[in-house]
Amino acid sequence: MIQSIAGELAGGMLSDRRPFRAPHHSASMAALVGGGLRVRPGEVSLAHNGVLFLDELPEFTPSVLDSLRQPLESGEIVIARANARISYPSRVQLIAAMNPCKCGMAGTSGHTCRRGAACASEYQSRISGPFLDRIDIRVDVPAVSAADMIAAQTRAEPSATVAKRVAAARERQIARYADAGSPETTTNAAAPSSLIEKLVEPDRENQSLLLQAADRFNLSARAYHRVLKVARTLADLAGSDRVLRPHVAEALSYRLNFGGG
Repeated sequence: MIQSIAGELAGGMLSDRRPFRAPHHSASMAALVGGGLRVRPGEVSLAHNGVLFLDELPEFTPSVLDSLRQPLESGEIVIARANARISYPSRVQLIAAMNPCKCGMAGTSGHTCRRGAACASEYQSRISGPFLDRIDIRVDVPAVSAADMIAAQTRAEPSATVAKRVAAARERQIARYADAGSPETTTNAAAPSSLIEKLVEPDRENQSLLLQAADRFNLSARAYHRVLKVARTLADLAGSDRVLRPHVAEALSYRLNFGGG
């Protein structure tokens, strides 16, 4: 529907496919969150119920990235103008990719950046803390060499098998929130903080682990609740009714895995 009113679909057609949007890093704030003389939805709304992919993340203007903080938190973007106030839904799965530093070679075997750690530090600092706090899972992907591609590869788990496990986890979540009196919530990510605390109920061992991480890495209240949501999801994928210490530890590792932190 959003794509239709934005003129993205020809001939009044409707689509039954979840959207995938990948704006260039030169996109303006109006292009990303919406606006303009005649207010139009931006990329974050055009990706509603789908994926918003931001490649070369630090190359986006910092103020443009920070404009995504509110829609990522609330699932809605409100555009206020002198003659109009319009809200668009913007519940997206944000996926971003970036090089570790400006030259793109930090951490690569056999390469030493002339500027050393400052290159990576300055490049990654273009992403503000509040924006980064809204990204639940951070994974460092090492560079793939030609030797890695030539060498024999172990057969990976088929996508169909992974899809079945994800579908089963989704069904568990839908049933869980229906039983908890919140049928409008269908995923752990969308659960209110008070509800996720009640449903996870960290035991003494997990509380100790979370407390140590909070003290050492200065986890915010938002980060704490997002760690619980990721841990609950990991438990669902494993078919576990309870959130165990390995699930919490893995969720914490994803939260702290950025720039070697």
